[in-house]
Amino acid sequence: MSRAFVNEDNAAAQADQPVERQVSAQPNYVTPTGFAQLQAQVAELQALHGQQAARGDLVDQQRVADLERDLRYFNQRLQSAQVVTPSDSDQVRIGHWATFADEHDHEQRVQLVGEDQADAASGLINWGSPLGRALLGTRIGDEATWKRPMGDMVIEVVAIDLTPD
Repeated sequence: MSRAFVNEDNAAAQADQPVERQVSAQPNYVTPTGFAQLQAQVAELQALHGQQAARGDLVDQQRVADLERDLRYFNQRLQSAQVVTPSDSDQVRIGHWATFADEHDHEQRVQLVGEDQADAASGLINWGSPLGRALLGTRIGDEATWKRPMGDMVIEVVAIDLTPD
């Protein structure tokens, strides 16, 4: 058989494999809630994988490949997780809620969390994001520069606390 046919068969088999999820190079700091969410995600993926395996000949190979990729990613994230339990502090830390005002006195309240827990629409900001890095370590009254693609913005921390409301 010609090598051309072998390579085509090999290329077709590789096309069915999902692209691996990239793991961030930054430390995997997580809040206790974020750690619980990672554990729940792994458990859910394992259950879905088990359901697919139980289908026998009717198994969806692409779905199994996707689940296995996601399991590799979330297992790695779970193993590398460094749980940060927030404590009273006069500085913004991971797990803290921070309220800041922008140059127009518009206030926004966010919590610094790990990247897998981040959800900007819910006010959960990755500690390693530009906003997270601007806030990390600041105190009430401190000004920080939030480096944004649309231009830098000076923000002032007006409150720091541990509770969501």
